[in-house]
Amino acid sequence: MFHVNPEPGAQIHHTDPFATPQQERSPARRLRGRLAAPVTLWTAPGPAGLTVSSTLVAQGEPDRLLGLVDPESDFFDAAVTAGCFAVSVLGPPHRQLADRFAGLFPSPGGLFALDEWTETAYGPVPADASAWAACRLDSVREFGWSQLVEATIIDATVGERSVPLLHHRGRYRELPD
Repeated sequence: MFHVNPEPGAQIHHTDPFATPQQERSPARRLRGRLAAPVTLWTAPGPAGLTVSSTLVAQGEPDRLLGLVDPESDFFDAAVTAGCFAVSVLGPPHRQLADRFAGLFPSPGGLFALDEWTETAYGPVPADASAWAACRLDSVREFGWSQLVEATIIDATVGERSVPLLHHRGRYRELPD
């Protein structure tokens, strides 16, 4: 005979058994984890894409966009080769898409095989994205373990007001509407 837990939602562990012990965790990484960040999808012609949660928009003449990108990603190589890319703001319905482009969720048939896409000269954009920007790559430089990507916003499309998908303490969150 075996034991069956009658309580729904039972857990084997209350914590991640593979997590780095508290005393060995990087203080900078822990600090970053406490900063809520918008979840965006960066795509380039090729196509290639990457989920990025370190995106900043700076208004000015011209408007600029900054982000920290994995230098070993297919997106980084495609954006440098093309000299341009698109940045889409993701919302709560895009959790699985965000995980897929972050390499955390399987993508049978390739990253762009699922979902509906709008093809642009800057890279594919999710057809249901509430906002996206067409960007011209201006420069890249090493910044910590990432590449700091600096770009000029050539055009921005902003639809109806929507709730953004946020990344906070290793999980997706959303603002109450």
